[in-house]
Amino acid sequence: MSTVTTIPEKFSGYAVFDPSEETWSDVKPYTFEPKPFEDNDIDIKINTCSICGSDAHSARNGWNKPDAQYPLFQDMKLLVKLVGVGAQSYACLKCKLCKSNNEIYCPKLVHTFGGYYENSDGSKTFSQGGYSNFIRINDYFVFHIPEIISNEEAAPFLCAGITTYSPIIRNLPYDLISKGIKPKVGIVGLGGLGMMAIQFSKALGCETFVFSRGESKREDAIKLGADRVIITGGALNWIDEIEENKDIKFELDLVICTANSAENFDLNTYLKVLKINGKWVSVGLPETPFTVSPRTFMSNACFMGASHLGSHVEMIEMFKLAVEKNIRPWVECLKMSPENCKLGLEKCHYNKCKYRVALTEIDKAFE
Repeated sequence: MSTVTTIPEKFSGYAVFDPSEETWSDVKPYTFEPKPFEDNDIDIKINTCSICGSDAHSARNGWNKPDAQYPLFQDMKLLVKLVGVGAQSYACLKCKLCKSNNEIYCPKLVHTFGGYYENSDGSKTFSQGGYSNFIRINDYFVFHIPEIISNEEAAPFLCAGITTYSPIIRNLPYDLISKGIKPKVGIVGLGGLGMMAIQFSKALGCETFVFSRGESKREDAIKLGADRVIITGGALNWIDEIEENKDIKFELDLVICTANSAENFDLNTYLKVLKINGKWVSVGLPETPFTVSPRTFMSNACFMGASHLGSHVEMIEMFKLAVEKNIRPWVECLKMSPENCKLGLEKCHYNKCKYRVALTEIDKAFE
């Protein structure tokens, strides 16, 4: 690990300046002042940073946030050798949520990019992400990276990894596990999130089902650990209209939905795969909402919810499991440059990567 002897007063990076359709993936050099240095803050020199679908959504303002601010530094998952930072950069660490290892739901949550720090002097600072040479952050949100995991592999764990590990570990039917029965877990979608969810489900001893719209990802799903791949095709009512899918009704204990698009997606149909009292947990964030009838829940008394990242404790547990079970993301590496930032953003937005992009040699880009 290289030693940083001088921390600049201003940090440098690449930012999106305009979310319009023609320019949302264009990045330009940008210099900014970090937030004031507070108790427990540390400065980290960034080496590697992963790109995900959330970056493309934010660059385009696809979620139509009224307070979206530009220029916007992208990405939330970054690391220097042996140290990593995820998508959360602050919580009060004092409220009942924080004290119960639920700091990701703290009312004072600040995301690593696109949020605002409330500084002790009363001012506010816009949080910046990982397309930059340094980050200043509270040390509670900095994690040791096991040496066996490379920088490029580690970066996706810090967002896609924890985003899928947390809802699986929190919602598994442990009463079945205690009886020696394998839970049946479904993963909807195979992208950056699905890639991690499949591996965690398998590593935790679950019979793992993957739902995909087409045949193109069947082989990858099997390689990642899927026991069965269900192809939904273009049919909205794919569970009744496709003969080989009919037996999946009332079969699954838990479904983790990583879908990033609501187009031709009938949630009423998907919920039919759950057992009585089964759980559906969404972690994908489509730009347009899913729709579902309340009557659907009555057919199997299922529950539907969502999950957002995971806790400090879960992050540590996740890396331990990854080492023990040899879980690794599939990553495409691009050396840091404006051109490769654009390429990486577009690869994620148009589902052209398998299944994460990592920007590398960031420190060299800003020397």
